[in-house]
Amino acid sequence: MQKSVEKQTLVGRPASNKSASNDESVSNEVGGIRRWSGDQRQKQGDRRQSQSELQIDVIGLGASTMDVLTLVEHFPKGREVQQALSTVIQGGGPVATAMVTVSRLGGRTAMVDSIGDDWVGDHVLQDFQSEGVGTETIEIHHGQTTAISNILVSAADGARAIMFLSGSAPEPSLSESQKAAIQSAKMLHINGRYSKACLEAIALAKAGNVLVSFDGGAGRFRPEMKTLVPLTDICIVARDFAEKYTGEHELSRSAELLLKEGPKIAVVTDGIRGSWVCTTDGISFHQSAFLFPKTVDTTGCGDSYHGAFLFGLLKGFAIEKTAALASAVAAMNSQQLGGRSGIPKLDEAINFLAGYGVTLG
Repeated sequence: MQKSVEKQTLVGRPASNKSASNDESVSNEVGGIRRWSGDQRQKQGDRRQSQSELQIDVIGLGASTMDVLTLVEHFPKGREVQQALSTVIQGGGPVATAMVTVSRLGGRTAMVDSIGDDWVGDHVLQDFQSEGVGTETIEIHHGQTTAISNILVSAADGARAIMFLSGSAPEPSLSESQKAAIQSAKMLHINGRYSKACLEAIALAKAGNVLVSFDGGAGRFRPEMKTLVPLTDICIVARDFAEKYTGEHELSRSAELLLKEGPKIAVVTDGIRGSWVCTTDGISFHQSAFLFPKTVDTTGCGDSYHGAFLFGLLKGFAIEKTAALASAVAAMNSQQLGGRSGIPKLDEAINFLAGYGVTLG
């Protein structure tokens, strides 16, 4: 049975020949913030163990949204009525979807966020709980709203048009129970959302020997991100972010420059062109993307890449195997409408990779 990595072990070492599909539960007390009450809490409790009964593998800090995705033949160019091809309503958000990915693959996750007590917030919580993502560290604010996005997806090529409405709930201020949960985890995953809370969470993680993972998404670079990257252990960013951060357009070189900032692992992703990986152990390589004849929807592909990469590191897979797993999960996720619909379970990802002659053990 494969054991999870210990805190602050340099992740990505070659894996043992033990099973990749099993894990060990470790008892660890984690506090909780106000959550469901009454019948709602009981129903959710029937479906999953309490977060306080499990050690957290990865805890995420970021925005949790509800996505309304609609598949259309073409984007409207003006005033028109068009029959949609399909519609999906599900939870979203970069860090949030990464946590769902880790959970679906078999890891233990929790989310730190601040949302409203509206119907959107209820949906976000239910979606997390149905996936086994711990929600005891999500603050719920009475009378406030939760973020929602409307996403049009082109049936021709999977291109997206995104409209969003931010929620009114205040940013997380990190309560004592949230701090305890962060320090109980093996990894903290952030994307720079809630900058003050991010810096505080990173300090807590460093004090508790918790590895810090950073997601630098396309279109999300801001100058203040340069204070976060040097504090991280695992830095996975999109091409757009890497180019703006480093000023370098050659992606293997930009990954090397990111590595010099302080992380132990740096990855630059570029969609169908694959990803460039380098580590402080001197490993550097290009991971090709797995391509399908047709892309349905690219929503959540980058987020699921992050989640799968973290899962691979937690399981102790070699870095090359970890990158292959992340690429496979991202590709498989592109085959269904919605950022989470196509995220595979571990056995599905293993079978997919086997078709390409790749094994994780």
